[in-house]
Amino acid sequence: MPNPFSKGWKYVMASFDRKIDENADPKVQIQQAVDAAKSQHKQITEQAASIIGNKKQLELQLDRLLKSQAEYQEKARTALQLADKAAAEGNSAQATEYTNTAEVVASQLVTVESEIENTKVMYQQATQAAEQAQEQQRQSEARLTEQLAEVDKLNAQADQAEMQRKSAQAMDSMNQLGLNDDNVPTLDGVRDKIERRYADALGAQELTQHTVQDRMAEISTAGRDMAAASKLDEIRAQMAGSKELGSKKDTAELEAPEQDAPQKGASNEDTP
Repeated sequence: MPNPFSKGWKYVMASFDRKIDENADPKVQIQQAVDAAKSQHKQITEQAASIIGNKKQLELQLDRLLKSQAEYQEKARTALQLADKAAAEGNSAQATEYTNTAEVVASQLVTVESEIENTKVMYQQATQAAEQAQEQQRQSEARLTEQLAEVDKLNAQADQAEMQRKSAQAMDSMNQLGLNDDNVPTLDGVRDKIERRYADALGAQELTQHTVQDRMAEISTAGRDMAAASKLDEIRAQMAGSKELGSKKDTAELEAPEQDAPQKGASNEDTP
């Protein structure tokens, strides 16, 4: 049965790694990749050097064993020659002694030759391993050189991407007029505030129109309007009366000269 805690921990770490990758600086990641490539190349180089060093050590060991082989062979031949000489001279004791010495040297020679065979096998294996290590080291060096050549190009692309991102943010900020900044008001926010205040004022006005004081004010206003209308009617009546009197007076004045005219004519006739 799978462990839910382990599964949850892996999920949290995967989500955390994804968020880090999304928010990471590309230049920092490029430098991290370069450092990792250099570290890997260093490890491969050190491993190749160790393998090649093992090969060199086996070469030295093989050379030493070959020299020992030659020395033991020479000692064995010398001991046999001395044994043969002593036997020819009739000195059997000395001949036996030289023969025993030759046998000891021969035994040592057998051991050395066995070590030489084993060393040759190990040397062949070390030679193949060294060739493979050298090839891996060359490939790693070529790969590192290629990656380092891409660093400047990637940095330039990262700079261009960062400039485009900042330009897009600036354009978005200009279009939204500080939509993402709580300290800067937006047109939509100001419009909503004005409309809300206007609606509140209309609502308050609608409520106050139905109060008793408002009714009393309407009655008082209506009374004043009626009194003013009555006053205007009175003034109009007075003006109409004055105008009628003026018309009658003018008519009387016009009729008076007409009545005086015959009298003046008669007076003129009486005058010689």
